[in-house]
Amino acid sequence: MTSLPLIPAILLAQTVEDHAPETLLEIVFSGGWVGVTIMGLLIATSVAALALCLEQLLTLRTSVLMPPGLRERVQQHLAAGNLKGAFQALDGQPSFLAFLIRTSLAEAESGWSAVEKALEDATAEQTARLMRRVEYLAVIGGIAPMLGLLGTVVGLTFAFHEVASTQGVARAADLADGIYHALVSTVAGLIVAIPAMAMYAAFRNRVDQLAAEAAYAALHALGPVKRILLATRGASPPAPPALPATGTR
Repeated sequence: MTSLPLIPAILLAQTVEDHAPETLLEIVFSGGWVGVTIMGLLIATSVAALALCLEQLLTLRTSVLMPPGLRERVQQHLAAGNLKGAFQALDGQPSFLAFLIRTSLAEAESGWSAVEKALEDATAEQTARLMRRVEYLAVIGGIAPMLGLLGTVVGLTFAFHEVASTQGVARAADLADGIYHALVSTVAGLIVAIPAMAMYAAFRNRVDQLAAEAAYAALHALGPVKRILLATRGASPPAPPALPATGTR
C-alpha cells in the first residue's frame, strides 16, 4: 500500500529522463557524418570570420593608415622646398597616407591637375586594396546560410527516406525528431552569417571614412606644391611689343 504512491513519481521521473534536453554535441553528431561535416564547415567559417574581424580591427585604425605627425612633417618640408626630406619622411612611415602623397608628388611636373588626378587614382586603388579583405566577410555571410540550408535539405532527405524504407511505419515523433535535427544546421548557418554581414557593413563604412580622411590629409600636405604650381601656371608671359599703327589709304 505504501509503494503505490511512488509509482506515479517513478513514471514521471522516467518521462523527464526520456525527454531530457540533448547537449550541443549530441545534436551535432545526431546528423551522422554528413551533419558533422557541414557543422565542421560552419565552425571553420565562423573561425575565419572572427579572425578577419580581429585583423580589420587592428588594420582599420587612424594611427595605422595616417601616422600622427606625418602630414605636418611633409608639409613643412615641401614648404621649405626640401623635396628630399619630404620623401624621407614618407619612407620612414609607409602607410595609406604616405602612398597617396608619394604617388601625387610623382606627377608634380605635369601640373596641379595631374597631381589631383594621381591623388584620386591612388585613393581608389588603396581603398580597393583594403576592401579586398573586408569582402571576405560578405563571402562568409553568403556561404554560411547556404551550408546550413544544405544540412537541412540533407537531413530532411534522410528523414523521409526513413519513412519510405519503413513503409510509413515510422511514427510522427520520429519524423519530427529528424526534422528538428536537420534544422539545427540552418540555425547555425544564420548564427554565423548575421554577425559576418553586420561586421562587413561596419568595416566597409570604416574604410570609406578613413579613405576620405586620408585623401583630405594628403591634399593639405600638398598645399605648398599646389601654391607653387598654380603660381607658375598663372604667371603670364611678357606681352609682345605693340606694332606701330598703320593707316590705310
